[in-house]
Amino acid sequence: MAGSTSKTIHDIFQSMEYGPSSSSTATAQAWLESQSRALGLFINGKLGSPADRETCNVTDSSGGTVCSTVCAVDEDASLSVSSGASGFKLWSALPCHLRAKTLLRLVSGLQRHGQCLSELCDLAQCPSSPSALVRLLQYYSGWAQLRDSLIPDWTPRGVVVVVASDDCSLYSLMLKVLPALAMGNAVVAIPGVGTAPPVLLLAQLFVAAGLPAGVLNVVTGNVLSLGSEVAQNPHVGYVTYSGNKKDGEILCRATAGMGVPVSLSLSLGATCPFIIFESADIDSAVDGVLETAFNKNRECQWMLCVQESVLDSVVARLKIRMAGMKSVPLLAEGDRSLVDAAVQEAQQQGATLIQPCPPPSSGATYPPTVLCGVAPSCPCVVTPSPGPLLPLLSFRSHGEGITLGNHSPHGQAASLWTEDLTLALEAAKSLSVGAVWVNSHSVMDPSLPISGHKESGNCIDGGKEGLFQFLRPSSSPPLPRSSPASVDYSRFGTEASAAIIPEGSISSSTPRSYLQYVGGKQCKSESGSSVCVLAPGGTVLAYCPDGGRKDVRNAVEAAIKVQPGWMKKSPVARAQCLFSLAETLELKRRDIAVSLHSQTGLSLEKADMEVELSIAQLCDWAARCDKERGGVPSVPQSGSALSIPEALGVVGVVLPDSSPLLSMVSLLAAAVAMGNAVVMVPSPKYPLPALEFIQVLQSSDIPGGVVSIITGGRDQLTQALANHIVIKAIWYWGSMEGCQFLQHTCASPLKSLWLHCQEEDGGRHWAQPHASLLEEMWRQAVQWKSVWIPTA
Repeated sequence: MAGSTSKTIHDIFQSMEYGPSSSSTATAQAWLESQSRALGLFINGKLGSPADRETCNVTDSSGGTVCSTVCAVDEDASLSVSSGASGFKLWSALPCHLRAKTLLRLVSGLQRHGQCLSELCDLAQCPSSPSALVRLLQYYSGWAQLRDSLIPDWTPRGVVVVVASDDCSLYSLMLKVLPALAMGNAVVAIPGVGTAPPVLLLAQLFVAAGLPAGVLNVVTGNVLSLGSEVAQNPHVGYVTYSGNKKDGEILCRATAGMGVPVSLSLSLGATCPFIIFESADIDSAVDGVLETAFNKNRECQWMLCVQESVLDSVVARLKIRMAGMKSVPLLAEGDRSLVDAAVQEAQQQGATLIQPCPPPSSGATYPPTVLCGVAPSCPCVVTPSPGPLLPLLSFRSHGEGITLGNHSPHGQAASLWTEDLTLALEAAKSLSVGAVWVNSHSVMDPSLPISGHKESGNCIDGGKEGLFQFLRPSSSPPLPRSSPASVDYSRFGTEASAAIIPEGSISSSTPRSYLQYVGGKQCKSESGSSVCVLAPGGTVLAYCPDGGRKDVRNAVEAAIKVQPGWMKKSPVARAQCLFSLAETLELKRRDIAVSLHSQTGLSLEKADMEVELSIAQLCDWAARCDKERGGVPSVPQSGSALSIPEALGVVGVVLPDSSPLLSMVSLLAAAVAMGNAVVMVPSPKYPLPALEFIQVLQSSDIPGGVVSIITGGRDQLTQALANHIVIKAIWYWGSMEGCQFLQHTCASPLKSLWLHCQEEDGGRHWAQPHASLLEEMWRQAVQWKSVWIPTA
């Protein structure tokens, strides 16, 4: 039409200007007005504002106030847990189908109020899709229905505390809340500032759907202080956190010694590789990286890795695609200085920039920027700033590309682009990340398990695998609750072992001196000292090495050389090695039984029975090697998904006093069967069965370095294991102080912990292990990876 000022589609694509928003926030504004724009705490099924509480403002993208939320105090935290404990008694007693029915009723409620929820998320700057939440509800209502039939002999933990940092998305928070509820737990949710309004709305919808009062409680305020305060309550059975690494570490250390398990999902701020191989569809890959790298709602930072043969083509397309892009708002004004500093440092190290326009001289906006030619050690790669920056690195071969992708200390996810399916599967298998998307990115579905690798977390969210964090074996008691002890973390494990015998002071007439086992060889400890091993009557039975930090270092160095090859062996080959270990133990059965008898005072008959049970455990885990292999989850998207259990790497195992041979063999077999290497610390009270077992290891087909056995003081060796950056997990039987030390120390570098207070262990399951306890062992020995391959 002549004189018309309206723009054509061609004009819009040329300018790439943002059009006027067609969305209204009237529904959300009406709900906020009904609450007088002052949101309270949701406790015992009611939303209320206690008197004399400070408040915190929730702001929109322009800095305007959306509403206020209450800053809860200790009294509110205690009340929320008490309400949760009462709700748990009712909720956990309901039949599975009634819990599932309640969750399904919420689906219809969420569909009716989806517009309000979506608008509220936009206002509070925590965008989330109601359809994604509906999918979560549908998936976990199914598991609520099937829990007793498909996960028998497991019981809910009780009151679960879900803590989310201020920058955590609503989806990530509900990915923990909903499975916890589905498994029969009560939940105390502690959301961040922006997530609080939609979570409070969801809590109201839950109660309207028939959720009993007290089953879901929401308290707002300082998430870290509230999380540590709530964790002290004896009714709390589990604490799980989602958000950034810094806050996660603080929470982990603040709750150390309280006797409650704490898990972390640290996706925020993680650096994820976006790898473009020469066989990729370059146009699709460039569109994909621009779509995800500069998305203001992204939860991770991306690192673009491009094969050199297509580097020029990728750079040329980036320049064309980015030409019409505009500056994007930063999350906070203070981020601008961080972005400027990161760009300047990258340029000083030789990086060149791709920008659609020069950055404004000031203000909280910045143009999308690609930093070409940065080194892997550049700070913008290792510790990325919060702005719209995309480092671009190049590689020559496929193997170099995978190495570059594994360079990051984080292991959240990766995006691979190639038309070569074999290359895609090999690369997906080799990357140390929890999720791999082939020719796609950011594909999320609750059926896909995501396990944070390296510094990205120590728990599993999604899939059947993610349900077990909210359950415990019915026959296994929880950790005893306690108040944190006064532990000097800097001095823990530094005191010398009792009854040390200096090198050279043991004569030929004294009792036998044993050697430890490191890297496939028997050797003395690095200190050269030994400790006395006493018989039940108190006489000196033998001497064993007094191992320490250097011995752990040597064992880990040997393990990292052999573990990748051991993990790559076929499950059948690992099974044959374990069967050979069982056969060798059978041949030395008499000697091992006599050692058990003399060391522990067991009768020869009972000692022989423990050896028999150990042989059976080796055969059992050998048989499991090729049986536990993940699956193919069903997802609503068009494509194929794989869930794959993988070895953790090097595992430190501090063994209990009870059943010294059987406990060692059971834990060794579980870890090794799944492809791990282990550094084992025998019971200081009963080390001889483990030292006699060294001869069995040397005569078996287990490669040297896969198993190391180091004797000495429990605290000293625990301290050495905890502070070694390569060790990925620690299984510990010992004192409450030792458990507290590990929870505090293993927050950074992050490790998976499986802790047991020895006083409460009592040898409860070694002789007659329940099926759920064997499954727990297997699940402690693996981490999960999901692989997504689109087909249309």
